[in-house]
Amino acid sequence: MTRVLAVRLDNDGDVLLAGPAIRALAAGAEHVTLLCGPRGRQAAALLPGVDEVLVWRAPWIDPEPQPVDRAAVEALIERVADEHVDMAIVFGSFHQSPLPTAMLLRLAGVPWIGATSVDYPGSLLDLRHRIDDDVHEVERSLDLVRAAGFSLAAGDAGELRVTAVADSGVADGAVIIHPGASVPARAWAPERNAELVRALVAAERRVVVTGGPHERELTAFVACSDALDLGGKTDFRGLAGVIAGAAAIVVGNTGPAHLAAAVGTPVVSLFAPTVPAVRWRPWFVRHELLYVDVPCAGCRAPACPVPGHPCLGGVEVADVVAAVDRLVPLAVPT
Repeated sequence: MTRVLAVRLDNDGDVLLAGPAIRALAAGAEHVTLLCGPRGRQAAALLPGVDEVLVWRAPWIDPEPQPVDRAAVEALIERVADEHVDMAIVFGSFHQSPLPTAMLLRLAGVPWIGATSVDYPGSLLDLRHRIDDDVHEVERSLDLVRAAGFSLAAGDAGELRVTAVADSGVADGAVIIHPGASVPARAWAPERNAELVRALVAAERRVVVTGGPHERELTAFVACSDALDLGGKTDFRGLAGVIAGAAAIVVGNTGPAHLAAAVGTPVVSLFAPTVPAVRWRPWFVRHELLYVDVPCAGCRAPACPVPGHPCLGGVEVADVVAAVDRLVPLAVPT
C-alpha cells in the first residue's frame, strides 16, 4: 500500500470536481494527503477519501497571487518532505501547467509524480499524461489516475460526493438562487436575479437566496422582502446542508453548482460560455444549461467586455422559470 499526495491548488468547485479521482486514489492507497489552495480548503474538508489536508497559496495558480516568497516555498518543500509520500498526482485544468508544482515536489523528494501536461516535463514527471481538452474535468482527473494505476472502488459510479452533510431544513422544498460567482463574467445581472425571485414567488414557490460573506449586499438586493436571505450566514459545509434540502438551485458556473451536484440537488445552470460547458457543466445530476451562443464563446474573460453581457444577458427570466418548472414541476392541486 502507498502514501499518495493529491494536488489541486485552485477553487472549491475545482476541488469538488477532483473528488471522484481522489476517491479512486483512496481505494488503492494506504493514506491520501490533499494539497490545496486557500480558496479550495472548504471543499477539501468535505471530500471522502482524504486523510489529511495541506494548504498552500501557489503564485502560479491563485487569481490574486502574492509575490513569490522563498521562505514560504522552502516551508512547503519541508512540509511535503515530512509526509514521506510514495507518489504524487497533480490535478489541473487544460490551461494550467503542473510543472511548477512538480518542481517543488521533486525538491521535496517525492519519488514519483504524475500529471497531465502539454509542456515537455523533462525529469519533473514520471507520468506525462495526455487527454483531449474537451472532456469534463471529472473525467480528465479520472483518466489521469487510471493511467497511474488507480480505479474507483466497486459500486462507485464516479459522481460528486461530500462527507455526511445534514439537511439544515432551512430550504426544505424551496428554490435556491445563488446570484454571485467567483468570476464576474459568469454571473447573471443582479436585477435579473431579483426579477426571478419575484416571478418564482408569484408562482407560489418558496425562494432562498445564498451567497458568501462578501456578497451580503448582493443577496439583500436580490432577496428584497420576497425571499429568505442567507447571504454571509453559512460556511461551505453549511451551504451544502441548505442546498441538500432544496428542490433546485439556480446558479452560475461556480462552486455551489458543483456542491449541488454533490448533494444531488437539481441545477438550473446559468452557464456563461466563457469556458466550454463540456468541461465544466454540472456532473451526474439533473440540470438545465441556459445561455446564448455568442461568437466570443470560449473567451475566458473574467469580466465581460461586450455591452449587455449577451451570453447571459440574453437569458430571460421566463426562460429560467421554465427550466425550474421542467426540473421540479409544481404540484397540481387535487
